[in-house]
Amino acid sequence: MKKWFNSCSRLVQIILLIIPVVNWIVEILVRADDFISDKKMSSLLFLIIFILGGWILGYVDLVWVLLFHHLIGAK
Repeated sequence: MKKWFNSCSRLVQIILLIIPVVNWIVEILVRADDFISDKKMSSLLFLIIFILGGWILGYVDLVWVLLFHHLIGAK
C-alpha cells in the first residue's frame, strides 16, 4: 500500500488525503503496511499516533505530501 500511494500522482494523493474518512483509512493502511514491511518501532509509533490522532493529523500529512511527495515517516 505504501508503494502504491507513493507511486500515485500528487493529485490523487491530495484527493485521497483531503476527504476526511478516506484520509484516515488511507493513513492507517499505509502506516500498517509500513510497519509490516519494516518492523520498526517508529513505524508502529506513527501507526498508533495516526489511529488516535485521526483526521487532524491527516491534514498535517496532506501538507507534508504537498511538500515532500510522501507521508510523514513512510518514505
